[in-house]
Amino acid sequence: MYKVGIIGAAGYTGGELIRLLLHHPNVDITFVHSNSQAGKPVTDTHDDLVGDTDLIFTDELDVSVEVLFLCMGHGEAKKWLEQNPVPESTLLIDLSHDFRWKEGFVYGLPELNKVQIQQSKRIANPGCFATAIQLALLPLAKSQLIQNEVHIHAITGSTGAGQSLQATSHFSWRNSNLSVYKAFEHQHLGEIRLSLRTLQPDFEKALNFVPVRGDFARGIFASAYTDCDWNEKELNELYHDFYQNAPFTKVTNQNPHLKQVVNTNKCVVHVEKHGDKVFVISVIDNLLKGASGQAVENMNLALGMEQCAGLALKANAF
Repeated sequence: MYKVGIIGAAGYTGGELIRLLLHHPNVDITFVHSNSQAGKPVTDTHDDLVGDTDLIFTDELDVSVEVLFLCMGHGEAKKWLEQNPVPESTLLIDLSHDFRWKEGFVYGLPELNKVQIQQSKRIANPGCFATAIQLALLPLAKSQLIQNEVHIHAITGSTGAGQSLQATSHFSWRNSNLSVYKAFEHQHLGEIRLSLRTLQPDFEKALNFVPVRGDFARGIFASAYTDCDWNEKELNELYHDFYQNAPFTKVTNQNPHLKQVVNTNKCVVHVEKHGDKVFVISVIDNLLKGASGQAVENMNLALGMEQCAGLALKANAF
């Protein structure tokens, strides 16, 4: 049993991580850290865990753990590490954007960097939008097929905004409502471009990304299209071959929907051809494959465990 600690455990990703690790066959949660909730039962904040745990939040760090997850706000993980050096022998997995594609960290997208993840002690989890969009486009990049600009539209649930209350996360504002934000300049574009260039080094075309706030709690529904002269049969073979050894990314011939992936670590991908365009749909749960589930998947790979350990989750079909 590996000893695990979580920093920033009071937020959405921290709560999902606790839920997953409590039922993981090979780990034991040693501590859950939160400055704001220190001394309080975890179930006071994450009441979906009532009856599952008697863990208490702490504001102290136990350096004896073998795995440490950082579930902190963007910019906070870097500050925390500067103040709290972590032994090089400790597996460190950061869920913020602070170390994505930075020196010393492996970018933790298993469908792209599985071998590197298996050999690393420092892993930067991808962003949620970035995960869905990359899984839509990576097979095209592998075959050098992205020769023109890409148009991307993706809608995300309210949990993607984090637990801190904002004007656009109030129920009364979000319910029965949609809005675009950060059009063409979302922070995940940088990591998406870097990933695509690892497979297609000459890729320089525009990624025209329009993110949308959805009126639901969790999930990301992304679609992308670009010029392509391959036919639909060739494209489907390409995607099936690319993901044949990826246990959580499933290529389907049917039009996918969010309920297939919510509450799972799956990504469901669908490919169509329309005229001279390839059209790809990619759906994930933003809190699982887009955050905490992928972090557990990365831990499993880095520690030599079964990749799917602790992640046998069923979607909420109804």
